Amino acid sequence: MGYIESSLLPGETLVARARLHRIIFVRPALVFLLGGVVTYFEPIAGAIVGVVGILMVIPPFIKRASSEFGVTTRRVVIKVGVVQRKTLELLLQQIEAISVDQSIMGRLFDYGTITVMGTGGVRETFNDIARPLEFRRSVQSQSVDKDEEDRSRRGGPSGPPVRSSSPEQ
Repeated sequence: MGYIESSLLPGETLVARARLHRIIFVRPALVFLLGGVVTYFEPIAGAIVGVVGILMVIPPFIKRASSEFGVTTRRVVIKVGVVQRKTLELLLQQIEAISVDQSIMGRLFDYGTITVMGTGGVRETFNDIARPLEFRRSVQSQSVDKDEEDRSRRGGPSGPPVRSSSPEQ
């Protein structure tokens, strides 16, 4: 059971989940491949570079395994880190905006940076998120659903007022 599941409130359900993209493993993979190329010319140096590439996989692996991004029926819950843990739990009505930044590579491989902005000056940025547009869409759809639920509970209209296009006589 992950952090998000263990922190669910009564009656709250997990709607969407995101994780870090595999792109975080590219640098270690390139170093490992470079070690293979160098091994062809200089076996000992190539082996050392290859081992360094293998060791470079450990931090991104831990980072990916320990990062959780979730949207529930009431909140956005994000947890990053093992030893030094950073968490963000914002109620949907406290979220002012959620932005997505993607580079050209990010658009090609579907990863990017999400920035969650909340009331009270909360602004948190998370890099290398897989399918960031889908994550933002989940947050927005839950916010809309929550707003409609609140309006219906108060007995108000479920949408903006409709204007008549014909002039009154």
